[in-house]
Amino acid sequence: MEWRVQAIRGATTVSTNTVEAMQEAVMELLDELEKRNQLHPTDIVSITFTVTQDLDAIFPAAIARQRSYWDNVAMLDVQQMHVKGSLERCIRFLVHVYLPASAPTYHVYLRHATNLRPDWCLPSQ
Repeated sequence: MEWRVQAIRGATTVSTNTVEAMQEAVMELLDELEKRNQLHPTDIVSITFTVTQDLDAIFPAAIARQRSYWDNVAMLDVQQMHVKGSLERCIRFLVHVYLPASAPTYHVYLRHATNLRPDWCLPSQ
């Protein structure tokens, strides 16, 4: 079977800048990433999380590291560039993964982040 490195995008929003709200949103986002792409964390090369400037309660990578098999994934947290009028309280990711060359790729946009890329959004499963 031929494998390739693929980039997958995703985003979600949180209602408040709290550890609990961010944990819930990040876990939901990563659950959907794994489920929709039939992905195991050992297939992940790296992931970059971005957060809008109004989120500073916890690093998304710190949340991801609590998941099984995610402790060896290379992760980076950065602040999203601020653009006036852009979506608030948003967490985004760019993940690079090894997938079979024939496997489809499903980007994951949840909550209010579905407005960012409606063309990539799937109905809730």
